Amino acid sequence: MTNTFALVKQIDAILPQTQCTKCGYQGCMPYAEAIAAGEAPINRCPPGGQAGIAALAALLNTERLPPDLSCGTTQPHRVAVIDEATCIGCAKCLKPCPTDAIIGASKLMHSVMPQFCSACELCIPACPVDCITMVDDKNYPLMFDANTARDRFNFHNFRLARDDAERRALLAAREAAALAQIGNNHG
Repeated sequence: MTNTFALVKQIDAILPQTQCTKCGYQGCMPYAEAIAAGEAPINRCPPGGQAGIAALAALLNTERLPPDLSCGTTQPHRVAVIDEATCIGCAKCLKPCPTDAIIGASKLMHSVMPQFCSACELCIPACPVDCITMVDDKNYPLMFDANTARDRFNFHNFRLARDDAERRALLAAREAAALAQIGNNHG
């Protein structure tokens, strides 16, 4: 079991941490777990490209595979940019951003912190006014750090789970208070 965990960590360290889900998994770690378990091939990560496939093949002492083009194609690192004049502040881009690189609040203009943008493109389909585009990142790889992206992704997932638990607790408390009020009115 410990060897499997160590292997998963090694595989995850090779993956680019874009958390783009293009591989069919909900992030780099689930994909790493599937590779380690022999449930997924090593060629489903477009952001990792040929270099990622080569590194995974070397680690796993297996054959290099051609990229699985059904997952997409390798592109230069890009960052999301929000057109401030078009943004309506709907906040629909915030939740899908796996690294919380988008900042803003409901009914206010949003911005992207480029140093945290992993180029996953998950914000684009969420935007109802098509104000998000991807542009080449002239600073890559200087500004993008895979370890930071991994940490931000883990915190993003923690925050979403925490917020969901708080929402459920609040709704349960409201329901209990309503039932208690009904009981008092009929008692």
